[in-house]
Amino acid sequence: MANRPYASTPTETTGMPGGIPYIVGNEAAERFCYYGLRAILVIYMTKFLLGASGKVEPMTDEEAKVSYHLFVSAAYFFPLLGAIVSDALFGKYYTIISLSLVYCAGTAVLAMFGTKLGMNIGLLLIAIGSGGIKPCVSAHVGDQFGPANKHLLQRAFSWFYFSINFGSTFSIFLTPLLLNKWGPKVAFGVPSVLMLLATVVFWLGRHKFIHVPPAGKVFVREALSTDGLKLIARLSTLFIFVSIFWSLWDQSSSAWVLQAEHMDLNFFGYKLQPSQVQTANPVMIMLFIPIFSYYIYPAIDRVFPLTDLRKIGIGLWLTLASFLIPAWLETRIAAGAVPSVHWHMLAFALLTAGEVCVSITALELAYTQAPKSMKSLIMSLYLLAVSAGNAFTALVNKVIQDDKGVSRISGAQYYLFFAALMLVTAIIFAFVASAYKPQAIMQSTEAES
Repeated sequence: MANRPYASTPTETTGMPGGIPYIVGNEAAERFCYYGLRAILVIYMTKFLLGASGKVEPMTDEEAKVSYHLFVSAAYFFPLLGAIVSDALFGKYYTIISLSLVYCAGTAVLAMFGTKLGMNIGLLLIAIGSGGIKPCVSAHVGDQFGPANKHLLQRAFSWFYFSINFGSTFSIFLTPLLLNKWGPKVAFGVPSVLMLLATVVFWLGRHKFIHVPPAGKVFVREALSTDGLKLIARLSTLFIFVSIFWSLWDQSSSAWVLQAEHMDLNFFGYKLQPSQVQTANPVMIMLFIPIFSYYIYPAIDRVFPLTDLRKIGIGLWLTLASFLIPAWLETRIAAGAVPSVHWHMLAFALLTAGEVCVSITALELAYTQAPKSMKSLIMSLYLLAVSAGNAFTALVNKVIQDDKGVSRISGAQYYLFFAALMLVTAIIFAFVASAYKPQAIMQSTEAES
């Protein structure tokens, strides 16, 4: 069995490829791990972090926001390296399985060591592992299909994205409870076990998968060709604006969580943990995707013809509106009130609507314009926009700190700063989008191949 060769081309079947359940199961467990540890990271840094002496030495809110966004930035930077390793050297399967082991090591370190050094080492390994596999897994789904069953590809991706939100919904809700009741070792330990399970599930599917060999020199030649470089430059222009969207969006797991600590967290009779408020996003995503696809987009298109770039533009304005709510909430908190968490739900509704318009549309735009040999690379460039956005947020939070680690721009001013940034971004994007013409040549090349 160990010497059994792996298939490198799809079988002629009209049914669902045998490897898809293993990929979907792997993705659900991996996303449970990633979003679970991410959900409690800021609270862990500000409440539970130990110093070298073994005593609790937590970070300030501003220091925690810097560390959190640097971690997310790193997790979305390493997809670039993962794509190069996958497409040029080892192929998707071996890249995914090897980096998953690095990922497992990182979660184990995070669970076992409660010091700042242990946290930094664990988060670095997690960033390398989780980031490295990101551009490979979704492309691996597409590799499983041939001409006879390509009509099932959309269904497979639907299950794939459902598994992402299914895993993240449960982890964002459950992990804060584990932290509150049993502490960080258990709270990080459970996602660690899930990541190990994800790796085992993926390994079990090795003989079910289609293993597309790496492109090698073809990948390098395509990426460095005139057309390849032009494509990278064109899409990178759009991704600059997308990076600002992610600068705001990812603060729903940092600044918004810290704000939730000062709010009335009773939600229809249930007392939420501050980190649990984030559960609203994956739940709303699962609801909003069909609502936007079947109702909102067609309704808008009847009076205002929708293009991909116009969808992104609408998403930027929705994201701007979402940040005005926590800005107003800060004025209420400063006045001594305890505003209801229901206001955060409204903010999440706007932010999630912005995500549907921006993230999904930009991801699809990047994928459809990339040639077959560069799909993982182009997807990693999109993920670099997430990295750049979080790096910018970390930089802002670092610059505005005084010598004692206290923010010079706090309260409503903090949120209004990012709202103003999004306002400028949305206005400039409108002019850039009007001049940008998506290239169809890459799609036709893909179809011909």
